[in-house]
Amino acid sequence: MGRIERALISVTDKSGIVDFAKELEALGIEIVSTGGTARTLREGGVKVVDVSELTGFPEILGGRVKTLHPKIHGGILFKRDDEEHVKTIKEQGIKPIDLVVVNLYAFDKVVKEKGDLDTAIENIDIGGPTLLRASAKNFKYVTVVVDPADYPLVLSEIKSQGNTTLKTRFYLAKKVFKLTSEYDRMIFDYLSTFEL
Repeated sequence: MGRIERALISVTDKSGIVDFAKELEALGIEIVSTGGTARTLREGGVKVVDVSELTGFPEILGGRVKTLHPKIHGGILFKRDDEEHVKTIKEQGIKPIDLVVVNLYAFDKVVKEKGDLDTAIENIDIGGPTLLRASAKNFKYVTVVVDPADYPLVLSEIKSQGNTTLKTRFYLAKKVFKLTSEYDRMIFDYLSTFEL
């Protein structure tokens, strides 16, 4: 595995994210981000590339579509040891994304506070689970972090060897699928309380 060169960070839970991103930046890793996370990182002194700059396409539909783009998902999903995949991303001008740090809209918190269906619908995260699942599927090559508690482990391995170990990437990928399955179950349970 080569060194991690580019990280995509988009988090609802911003605890520890500025310090984590600063450490990544100090290791020469480019930080790509969206919306509120990009703003938080910039305010913390981190240099950030906006997702729209990477994709050449603006955020649209009130933020509903930000990261759903081939230049993002191609950069995550390509197999680094597949010649055809590598050729394709080069031909399409897609930059590799080696580290994805995402956590999801706090759906449960919103429904407890607001309780109305329209607000709940707007707080169903689409881009986040898609990024997480793509990254976890490609754990052989991509590190995915959903929990700030894993920042120290990830940083420690990147500092010592330029990347995380396969064992760590697999551990982190399993955490993703646990989280996304619980997230979908929570949405299902909530929607099941309504009849239209």
